[in-house]
Amino acid sequence: MSEAKTSVLGIRKKLIARLRKRKPNFRRYHWFKYSLPDNWRKPRGIHSKMREDEKDKPATVKTGYRSAKIIRGLHPSGYEEVYVRTLKELQKVDSKTQAARLASGLSERKRKTINVKAKELGVKVLNS
Repeated sequence: MSEAKTSVLGIRKKLIARLRKRKPNFRRYHWFKYSLPDNWRKPRGIHSKMREDEKDKPATVKTGYRSAKIIRGLHPSGYEEVYVRTLKELQKVDSKTQAARLASGLSERKRKTINVKAKELGVKVLNS
C-alpha cells in the first residue's frame, strides 16, 4: 500500500473508531423485556419515562449525537461508498479513498466481470 492510501484510510479508521465510542447504543425501549428487536424506535407513550428524558432511562436519539463531518457517511472501513451498476461507473472510482458497492439487481455474470475488473483496478468491492 502507498503511504497516501495508508495515511488517509488510517486516519479515517482511527477517527471512526474513536468517535463511534462516544455515541451510546440506541435501543428500543423495553427491547429486553418483550420479544422486540433492539433497533431504535422513538418512544411515543403518553406516560413514557424515556420520552420525558428521566434520569436513569436510556439515551434517546438527538441531533447532538450527530457524527463529525469528516466521517459522516463513510463505511466503517474508512472508505467512501460509491454505488456501481456498470463497468464505466467502476472506472470512475478512486481506489485510494473510495470503495464500490454493487447494485443489488446485477446478474451473476455482470457481477463476476465487475469483480475481475475491480481487482485489476485495485478497487475494493464491499459486497462482492
